Amino acid sequence: MFDLLEEVTAWAAEGRRFAVASVISTTGSAPRQAGAALAVSAEGEAVGSVSGGCVEGAVYELCMEVIETGVPTRRTFGYSDDDAFAVGLTCGGVIEVLVWPGPGLLRSVRPGEPVALARGLGPSAGAVLVWPDRHEGGMGDDALDAVVVAETRAMLESATTGLRELCGVEVFVESHAPAPRMLVFGAVDFAAALTRAGRLLGYHVTVCDARPVFATRRRFPDAHEVVVDWPHRYLSRVEVDSRTVVAVLTHDAKFDVPLLEVALRTGAGYVGAMGSRRTHEDRTRRLREAGLTEEELSRLRSPIGLDLGARTPEETAVSIVAEVIASRRGAGGLPLSETRGPIHPEIHPEIHPEAVGR
Repeated sequence: MFDLLEEVTAWAAEGRRFAVASVISTTGSAPRQAGAALAVSAEGEAVGSVSGGCVEGAVYELCMEVIETGVPTRRTFGYSDDDAFAVGLTCGGVIEVLVWPGPGLLRSVRPGEPVALARGLGPSAGAVLVWPDRHEGGMGDDALDAVVVAETRAMLESATTGLRELCGVEVFVESHAPAPRMLVFGAVDFAAALTRAGRLLGYHVTVCDARPVFATRRRFPDAHEVVVDWPHRYLSRVEVDSRTVVAVLTHDAKFDVPLLEVALRTGAGYVGAMGSRRTHEDRTRRLREAGLTEEELSRLRSPIGLDLGARTPEETAVSIVAEVIASRRGAGGLPLSETRGPIHPEIHPEIHPEAVGR
């Protein structure tokens, strides 16, 4: 839906009535993915698409009905591959569509900013806009709102769109944000495993190494990008923000020290470096000599990862991404059996999901 933001916010600003149809789930060989949208104004103007043309006419009529009634509608369009062509859905598959009266909340969205819209799919459906640092709107229940905002913000961080069941309420979340970046330095076996884990978590993963014989697409098929360059030079010219993960796996001073000198002075949310404790001590000494402050050095996660007893590259990748998640959430990385209180600290400590609606 956010692909249509310019058009629908203009309609909202003009006071025009409209409805938005969003694909909320797909199965089989459906033509569009969750998040694809068609917006229709009361005057009959349409922008976007939910099916590449297959069921556009039926969804258009649904939008006109919702404009008149103001009541959200959920509809499934499903056809088998055998008879799909005959009825117009040439690709087969099933798409489920939610048609919603034009959300006034969209007036608060600015082009280019990361934001997610959560919409409840029930009798008392509400909507919440969630930014990294604030939210607007609600589901009509304070306890449910706390859970929805926390889950939606987590989905925004990984640029994820999809259905979630939260406290017995089905919620559709649409995220509008570029995927967070994971920059993996060092074209080694551990990097290959970390690349797979990072991609699974929704990161846009780049592998960078100055050695062209190792930094190849063949060795890193799961990376979005493979870059041959000196790590510190590459990092100096790419965009880094609070969602960016920098993982330094080379444990070679000629690469590590100039790279970490740059990385620890960026706004990256996580900077970790592989190596033994002796390597870490030597690296820290060199970084101090290079002029880094104690505050800057305190940002360095080294040796990288949580203590899971990891040995293999795959186990090490799990320990690294576990630390990334714990760091992002402000969690301690302890076994839950050794902690007390709510499992999700972003939810108010006195609110338990099971209590919502009671």
